[in-house]
This record gives sequence, C-alpha cells and structure tokens, in this order.
Amino acid sequence: MAHARPRDLHRIVQRDQQPGQQRRQRELDDHHAVQRRGHQHDDRTERLIRFVRKLIGLRQRYPILRRTRWLKGEFDEELGVKDVAWINATGEEMREEHWKDANVRCFGMLLDGRAQSTGIRKRGEETTLLIIFNPWQDVVKFKLPPANGGEGWKLLADTNFPDSTEEPHFAFGHEYEVTARSLLLFGLKQ
Repeated sequence: MAHARPRDLHRIVQRDQQPGQQRRQRELDDHHAVQRRGHQHDDRTERLIRFVRKLIGLRQRYPILRRTRWLKGEFDEELGVKDVAWINATGEEMREEHWKDANVRCFGMLLDGRAQSTGIRKRGEETTLLIIFNPWQDVVKFKLPPANGGEGWKLLADTNFPDSTEEPHFAFGHEYEVTARSLLLFGLKQ
C-alpha cells in the first residue's frame, strides 16, 4: 500500500466524517422538530412570555430605560432637573437617614425625562418614569409623588398583575398599595 500524503489523509478524514456529521445534524434537527411540536407551554409559561414581551415593548417605547449615560442624582441648575431621585413610601425624596433605616421596606426611583439625555447640554424630552420596588413580604402603601410637567401617573406594569392590559391613572398623592415582592412601573401622565 502506498503511503498517503498529509493532504490526502485530510481529504480521507473529511470524506469519512462528513456522512456521520450530516447524519448527526439530521438527528439533531429531527429531535428539535419533535420537541417544538410536542412541547406545550402551560398557562403559567404563556403568561410569563406575554409579560416579558410587554416589558420588552416598554423598554422600546421609553428611551429613558435605554440611556447610556450614568445617573448622578445631582440637581442640574442650568436645566433645573435631577436625572434620578430616590423616593420613600411617603412620596418624599429619600435622605441619608432613610437609607440607613432598617424599617424602610419599599422605595421608588424617579427618572426625570426632562434631564439631559446626551452629551449635549439641553433639556430632555422623554417621559418621566417612576419605578417602585417592594422586596418586603407584605403590602406597603406608597404615596405617588408629584412630578413637574404632569397631571398624575399611569400604571404601565406591575409584576403581581402581569396579565393586566389596562393603564389606570392615579393622581399625585394617591396611596397605591404595592403588593409584596413586586416591582411597578408608572409613566407620567401629561
């Protein structure tokens, strides 16, 4: 038998492996097709998928949720706004003692859409949003804070009511009952 050159060996190995690789790929394709046909989502999974789609839609709809600038929480005197303010359950801006208080169970993050959104020194024109976090094991009454340029808040998402398609409106000062272990997203109603 003549000696095979390295180039010839490479071709022989490729030729011999190809049918097996193709067969394996066909087996994988068949397996995935059976899984797709046979896999039925239960109601809970479908609800989760719808809710995640809703959240993705909100992120696309509100550019303030996609900002690339770091939030500072400092008052910009030139523009007259803060990009972010942390709100306690009484609807007031949190102070140092609130952060140290072990009894604080729920807080909000107010993202002011009027804050500078790019490197250009000008007022932003995005919707102001309020995100409320309640990691506590019980309901917390949260007083919705006032915000410049708006008439009240509309509820965009609530993790405890993922199927809700309504966007109910609430006045400034309304005490919203934030359910246990939840996150809420409100948009400023203008």
